[in-house]
Amino acid sequence: MKQLLYITVLLFSVIGMAQNEALFNQGKDNYKAEKYSEAITNWKQIVDKGNHSAELYFNLGNAYYKLNQIGPSIYYYEKAQQLAPNDKEIKVNLAFAENAKVDVIEPLPKTVFSKWYNNIASVFTYEGWATATVVFSMLFVGFFLLYYFNISEGKKRLFFTSAIVCVFLLIGGLSMAYLTFADVQNNKPAIVFAESVEIKTAPKMNSAAAFTLHEGTKVQVLDSDGDWLRISLADGKDGWIPKTDLKLL
Repeated sequence: MKQLLYITVLLFSVIGMAQNEALFNQGKDNYKAEKYSEAITNWKQIVDKGNHSAELYFNLGNAYYKLNQIGPSIYYYEKAQQLAPNDKEIKVNLAFAENAKVDVIEPLPKTVFSKWYNNIASVFTYEGWATATVVFSMLFVGFFLLYYFNISEGKKRLFFTSAIVCVFLLIGGLSMAYLTFADVQNNKPAIVFAESVEIKTAPKMNSAAAFTLHEGTKVQVLDSDGDWLRISLADGKDGWIPKTDLKLL
């Protein structure tokens, strides 16, 4: 029975992959024929099935850009970049799409400590920092045992110093793992899809307008209240926007 189950699952997987490949190629043919809406329909069927890839999102971004739909274009380029952060072509096309935005957001200047933290945090992901912490703890144990069982005064001094250094590295690695994990948890970017939307001072339609945003602007989601989301911009401004006017990345 288990073998039959495995064969059935494998068969459906193969069929699904074949269907997705057919849809993807059909989308490429429609794109070449300048049928961009049809290409989007083909590719979004693949996404709706739960399949994701940088290439798929990149092509969707290109198709939306051709239709001059800047919001969806930037959204899918950003999705592609999440999966392939070092892809130069994605970066170039995203930059072109962002140049077509109406809103120009000037980020707040970073402090020296913030720059230091960002430089250090970018060395590893939070998983990488967690792994480094485990390595430092193992090195500490190793050096401490070498110090404890060694007879030579010179070597004992060397191993003791190495163990102390590993303790500091362990504490630093653990702190960075915690901080970078918190950054990931708090990082909730979204793209404005509405052509133009007033950002409110409170989660009510009749509240005062704080400022206006346009299609394609990237924001950070801070909080939610019913059908409203509280957002912030890179320049420090914040306010409330209807959920329907943006899409989370």
